[in-house]
Amino acid sequence: MNPDEIKTALQTAFKRCDVASCPLSEMQKQILLQVVKQIPQDSTSDVANPLDELDSEELLAFLKFVKTEEQQNRTWKVQLLNDWLHNQDSGAVQFIRERYGLQWLNRVESYHFDKYADFEDALKLRVGDRIEISNALWEWVQEDGPCKREWIPCIVIQVDENSDANNPPQNCIIRFNNGSEFEIQGIYDWNRYNWRWPPSQKYQ
Repeated sequence: MNPDEIKTALQTAFKRCDVASCPLSEMQKQILLQVVKQIPQDSTSDVANPLDELDSEELLAFLKFVKTEEQQNRTWKVQLLNDWLHNQDSGAVQFIRERYGLQWLNRVESYHFDKYADFEDALKLRVGDRIEISNALWEWVQEDGPCKREWIPCIVIQVDENSDANNPPQNCIIRFNNGSEFEIQGIYDWNRYNWRWPPSQKYQ
């Protein structure tokens, strides 16, 4: 169960408490919802996240490297492979080659970054990225209600650019397979848990 599903379950529990005449206070509700927000969003896949194998310093260096490459519109994996191919030093992330190697690198997929999406804002959306969005963006989803959470594939066709490098773009427009379009606001804030990278998509 991911944080969104837990949040939905909590909302249902809050309503049941009200119906049973034992409502929780607003403070109690907020405390529970805050705890849910601290649960890391991970892939629905049972495969271990290779990023979890890095220690804190390595993780910080690696995510900073990814962020820098993305800001310069370069693909981080290609840059690392080029360094390795030409036997060049990769600077702060040279440890990836020396300690983890190509096998580890090939295991890293786009959805592995979801767990660390708020950590140095390492990964950002680009035009052409294929993602999945939740119907929770336009429907009230509940575990035991008529509308359950679904994930719909789509492609990013526009990302709002922000001239301030310290503040990533907040809105994007996606296109569904049927051609219809939808704008997602707060893609890195309040709606971060309503989109994800497809588990099968490798970040290359």
